[in-house]
Amino acid sequence: MSLSEQMANIGSEISRALKWKKKGNEKYCLKSTVRALELISLTLENVTVKSHIKEITRLREVIVDYFYGNNEHSSSEDSWEKYFNHFNIAARKKT
Repeated sequence: MSLSEQMANIGSEISRALKWKKKGNEKYCLKSTVRALELISLTLENVTVKSHIKEITRLREVIVDYFYGNNEHSSSEDSWEKYFNHFNIAARKKT
């Protein structure tokens, strides 16, 4: 898979986590967040471009901050949607 496809898949899990968080279902929110973090780890194993590695590790940091921390980066549902939307568009163009 291309990087944009991998990032779109991560975005799908984050979208699910946000949906479950909004509904108050912490168990399913956690499961989706863990899957997103697993996908990030798998993506990092295959990335060779230094700037991509930096972006993906920062993404992991912000996800952990949003779902487990104090949201020091001031992330929001809207900011997550905007961030991952670009990858969804790029992944669709490729197929």
